[in-house]
Amino acid sequence: MRPLDEAETTVVFEKLLKFTGNNLKNIVESPAHEGPDPNPGRYCFRLQKNRVYYVSEALVKRATNISRKNLVSMGTCVGRFTHGGKFHLTVQCLGLLAANAKHKVWLKPTSEMSFLYGNHVLKGGLGRITDGIQPGDGVVVFSMSDVPLGFGNAAKSTQDCRKLDPNGIVVHHQSDIGEYLRMEDDL
Repeated sequence: MRPLDEAETTVVFEKLLKFTGNNLKNIVESPAHEGPDPNPGRYCFRLQKNRVYYVSEALVKRATNISRKNLVSMGTCVGRFTHGGKFHLTVQCLGLLAANAKHKVWLKPTSEMSFLYGNHVLKGGLGRITDGIQPGDGVVVFSMSDVPLGFGNAAKSTQDCRKLDPNGIVVHHQSDIGEYLRMEDDL
């Protein structure tokens, strides 16, 4: 497990900035609450086998006793780098994104299952939407009871959504909590 280099850090922060906006500062400067130390430090990003983890500094110090090949996971897996060098967020970072999301969408109970099966969010299933969303912005999808369900990219702006037909796509699906069941064999 090693710290991210400057290019990797830039790619990860640009992706997180797309979803959190100015709240990225809260993620980076968040004090850690793990470990027996009275002052456990802060959270940091570490790379292990093309996966980026969000982990406390106290836990990183303890993990130095484990060899790299034996270390499977540590902290919260934020995403992974592809062979082409692109960075993809994973569903494990949903808690981090939901707490710091800039743009949010709430689904009606009737369309929650459709989203959890991997489908895009349609205008007919939209319960509420935050103002100021532009096409391509990162959006966190919630149920009407404020349970985070997943995230994706906005297909339309907030203004365009108001005059869209019910079958128009509002948010392109990227990841959801239903992946735990769909990818059960891979995990």
